[in-house]
Amino acid sequence: QVQLVESGGGLVQPGGSLRLSCAASGFTFSRYRMRWYRQAPGKERELVAGIASTGGSTNYVDSVKGRFTISRDNAKNTVYLQMNSLKPEDTALYYCNVLWGNTSYWGQGTRVTVSS
Repeated sequence: QVQLVESGGGLVQPGGSLRLSCAASGFTFSRYRMRWYRQAPGKERELVAGIASTGGSTNYVDSVKGRFTISRDNAKNTVYLQMNSLKPEDTALYYCNVLWGNTSYWGQGTRVTVSS
């Protein structure tokens, strides 16, 4: 079955960096667009970034453009989110996501806290 396992979250000071990873299994990873979402306390889940199956096309929410980079390694079935210049407002639970067939699959999330 489809499994997504996120890792790499933690506590970081403002201006710091983190790299999130999402290891995927149970489907042909290289054929599917992958996305990172986040949900901050008291807020709705929002799409942060997406990447095409080949990695040739990416998109970002305006609030992270120029600071975050999504990438993927199809040989390792893994998608990444490099987060630089982190701000307190980036604090959230970060999830990776794939739409496989008619079902949207989510990992358990990895928590990112940006605080001094």
